[in-house]
Amino acid sequence: MIEVVTSTEIAASAETVWRVLTDLAHYSAWNPFIRNARGSLEVGGSVRVRVRPSLRIPLVFHATVLDRDEQHALRWRGHFGGEWLASGDHQFVIEPLEAHRVRFVQRERFDGWLPRIAPRLLERQTRRGFEAMNRELAAQAERAEAEETRAS
Repeated sequence: MIEVVTSTEIAASAETVWRVLTDLAHYSAWNPFIRNARGSLEVGGSVRVRVRPSLRIPLVFHATVLDRDEQHALRWRGHFGGEWLASGDHQFVIEPLEAHRVRFVQRERFDGWLPRIAPRLLERQTRRGFEAMNRELAAQAERAEAEETRAS
């Protein structure tokens, strides 16, 4: 099993970060790693996800939402080409630090044949993708928070 964990601090409220994170329809506008996602983010829902690792080879997988804690956590489990080939348990966690500051954490645990034969490549590509997504999520949420503040 391989586990990849990344985090970043975001100068925005948990509500704003959650809203950006769960707005799948707009991922293609800002998310450099998850280029497209669609489906239901309710527990038991199914999501189709297309990621683009830094190798520029797009991967498509289907995931089932296992847990959803509004404004705090989202977890899904997906597979690529069958559970035996590659599967991952992915968590997005929003940890409030202050009124308008959170820590955003992504964690994924991989299983299957592919993670066993190419662990370093998978870990490196996943970490790069998560870090790029974290940076852009922070930028989107901070921009949205600033716009909301100006509008009020």
